[in-house]
Amino acid sequence: MSKTTENILQTIYSPEDLKKVNINDLPQLCKEIREYMLNILSKHPGHLASSLGAVELTVAIHYVFNTPYDRVVWDVGHQAYVHKILTERKTQFETIRQFNGLSGFPTPSESEYDTFTAGHASNSISAALGMSVAANLNNEERKVVAVIGDAAISGGLAFEGLNNASSSPNDLLIILNDNDMAIDHNVGALNKYLVKITTSPRYNRFRYNAYSFLRKHKIIRDNHKGIFTRFTNSIKSLISRQQNIFEGLNIRYFGPIDGHDTKSIIKVLSDIKKIKGPKLLHLKTIKGKGYLPAEQDVTTWHAPGKFNVDTGERVVGSNPMVRYQDVFGETLVELAEEDEKIVGITPAMPSGCSMNLMRDKFPNRFFDVGIAEEHAVTFSGGLAKEGLKPFCNIYSSFLQRAFDEIIHDVAIQNLPVVFCIDRAGIVGEDGVTHHGSLDIAYLRCIPNMIISAPMNEHYLRHLMFTAANNQTSPFSIRYPRGNGNIAEWKCEPKVLEIGKGRKICDGKNIAILSIGTIGNEALKAIEQAKNDGIDVALYDMIFVKPIDMDILTSVAKEYDKVITIEDGTINGGFGSAVSEIFSKNGYNGKIKMIGIPDKFITHGKPSELYNICNMDSNGIYDAIVGKW
Repeated sequence: MSKTTENILQTIYSPEDLKKVNINDLPQLCKEIREYMLNILSKHPGHLASSLGAVELTVAIHYVFNTPYDRVVWDVGHQAYVHKILTERKTQFETIRQFNGLSGFPTPSESEYDTFTAGHASNSISAALGMSVAANLNNEERKVVAVIGDAAISGGLAFEGLNNASSSPNDLLIILNDNDMAIDHNVGALNKYLVKITTSPRYNRFRYNAYSFLRKHKIIRDNHKGIFTRFTNSIKSLISRQQNIFEGLNIRYFGPIDGHDTKSIIKVLSDIKKIKGPKLLHLKTIKGKGYLPAEQDVTTWHAPGKFNVDTGERVVGSNPMVRYQDVFGETLVELAEEDEKIVGITPAMPSGCSMNLMRDKFPNRFFDVGIAEEHAVTFSGGLAKEGLKPFCNIYSSFLQRAFDEIIHDVAIQNLPVVFCIDRAGIVGEDGVTHHGSLDIAYLRCIPNMIISAPMNEHYLRHLMFTAANNQTSPFSIRYPRGNGNIAEWKCEPKVLEIGKGRKICDGKNIAILSIGTIGNEALKAIEQAKNDGIDVALYDMIFVKPIDMDILTSVAKEYDKVITIEDGTINGGFGSAVSEIFSKNGYNGKIKMIGIPDKFITHGKPSELYNICNMDSNGIYDAIVGKW
């Protein structure tokens, strides 16, 4: 390493510092950035492989564009760690995804360089298009860049943005970060198309020169760019014998080019940012670039946890409890072995939700539909209409995107789709865009919908078995991320009576009604309260809808103090359902509702977030012994 290029990163805190670096030294800077990320993320876990693959393109963007005046909109945000390092947050980077530290995703409240919230896929093009149109209306020379991955561009919202991009005056630049990967391997025709897409460099030079010539001689003007784009696209189709999808939408296409050649990316960006109208730069990158273990196993190294940088050995915890998603995956395989009508559907998360077990055992009955939650739901509805038993697994915060499809394409027809809602409740370090806090509330208002939540792994198996034998209604089962509560989790699954809960323990003074795994926190609080001479009963309701009216009637008669507990929003959730029923039936006792308050919750360890929401055993204990 030469002295002129040694420790370049130490001198950089902002894009202005970056612009002072000699372009020939940028490859060395990229190497230092990778080493810096590896060193920190090995101790403070985050999303690794995506950001390793986006180092050069991020450096190039901030080298060429005048950020934050020029807007950069990141899609999802898994690849935006380098962006954070270069935009005045390098010294805070070791706090990534920690309570009171940096968010793992672009967050406008954190930095003016984060122009738009990014946690769910496919929103970057629409948001950036809005910004670019606004710049035009405001007579600003602001450039706007959307950075989207080849997996996210398969989402419906991305297509809507692409379709609209040429309808209004704008100078939007879309950078397609194509690494042929999402978290798992990409699926679908568009992915195969992107891999095969080719563009002649000679043709691009010809078209650019022709464009410049015609403008110089005033044969065309900027307001004629649509005509010229269609004309040149026709020439290209004739020469290359193909027309790519972007040019078919009147979006200028450049590429593909090497996404790890910093100097080439800078040259191309410097050239095409002068071109008016919507355009797309296609970069081919390698997910996990620069760290061999991540390059060889990108799914594992998407978010590997702690690891040894030198050996690539991951630090695996010794918790003997199985994860809820693994209980789901193994139980689904068991059910599918007994019933050939059972099929599994997931929007691009087979390993995350453990449906890869179904994929490996029954590949012809497993469907990964890509990042397309709306399609996943309606596709499941079609399967159910023809007599199959679809188990549609979608993370809680992602299921929000398919709210209309749940209503229109499943519930109205009363189709027996089983919604397996993973990552329900507080999820932890992924934070505000990923907490599954709203599903009970937004599903409660849908007619025909059964809503359930298990208190432990056994009841997750029971509910899945019950749903497999229910052919009358849509059936949702919500469960949290992470480890369960029972070491011997395998049990003989049984059919539960829909709408019936169970009493966990007796008590004379107060009744707690809980839904889901948070009931285990209530048990701890009840033990604490016993030391103070307070006798508390606990009911595991199991179902939010239909709710057990026998339990509610009995509790209303026996107790004048009731606490409801849920790992979900209080507004419109389980506690609201209980309160509504009590109010309707003239209950005169006092009710305390514990759950996620009416605000968006930050990121941090689940225990830290339960604490600030007063949802842990200490918070529940305080509610028991506190003022009534």
